[in-house]
Amino acid sequence: MPPPTPRRSIKWLLQLLLAAVIVTTPAACAPNTPPGINQPSVVNYTYRVINTYPHDPGAFTQGLVYDNGILYESTGLFGHSSLRKVDLVTGQVTQTLTLAPGYFSEGLALWQDSLIQLTWQSNTGFVYQRDNFEVTQSFSYVTEGWGLTHDGSRLIMSDGTATLYFLDPKTFTITGSVSVHDAETPVAQLNELEYVNGRIYANVWQTDRIAVIDPTDGRVTGWIDLTGLLTAELKGNNPVDILNGIAYDAAGDRLFVTGKLWPWLFEIELVSVDHPN
Repeated sequence: MPPPTPRRSIKWLLQLLLAAVIVTTPAACAPNTPPGINQPSVVNYTYRVINTYPHDPGAFTQGLVYDNGILYESTGLFGHSSLRKVDLVTGQVTQTLTLAPGYFSEGLALWQDSLIQLTWQSNTGFVYQRDNFEVTQSFSYVTEGWGLTHDGSRLIMSDGTATLYFLDPKTFTITGSVSVHDAETPVAQLNELEYVNGRIYANVWQTDRIAVIDPTDGRVTGWIDLTGLLTAELKGNNPVDILNGIAYDAAGDRLFVTGKLWPWLFEIELVSVDHPN
């Protein structure tokens, strides 16, 4: 800008002073927002039981998948690990493949016509034909294997930490990862996974809670509290273990959950604690 003439100098100075006032007024400055004030609130859910189905009390459930009236289940423990096809309504196991004694089965996902199963500490996964459980491929990974699901384009894998990994479903190479957190707190012990309507549902090991996770940033957007789901009456004399196993029927919008050595599998409806109706 050229220097002002003497006749315009006063007007020019007034304009500069006015501009300085506008720039430095509180309305023009960025607001001093307290940390977390704009963070979306976390929704807390309880549940309503819709149906109860028989479940093999000898199944140490690690992974669970639903497709067209059939449950596919991965069961763990060394010497007892298996891949199973289970009738939802009766709980009858209609097909079984037993893994070698050195493998501890973990998460399971149905990808197209293949079932993909993880193992715990063997750094090995297996790919099976869905119809006959024939092994078509094996693959390796460097972490432990815990839960497995997919979002339609990527496999999503947990390893017991607060990190979820995204894998290419053809090459099984890691294409990305996300750290799961509730506000500023990491959420570790992520176990069995299921992808439901754009969110990842994750059992948190040794708890009765399922974390609802935004896969884009790892933020926990909700908590599902399943405390009391398996009552003493339903448990009977069975030596049950922890809650684990989530399956989703996308066509019927049905959510199924169970646990390790549980004699029952539950179809549940989520109920917001803040808005129960």
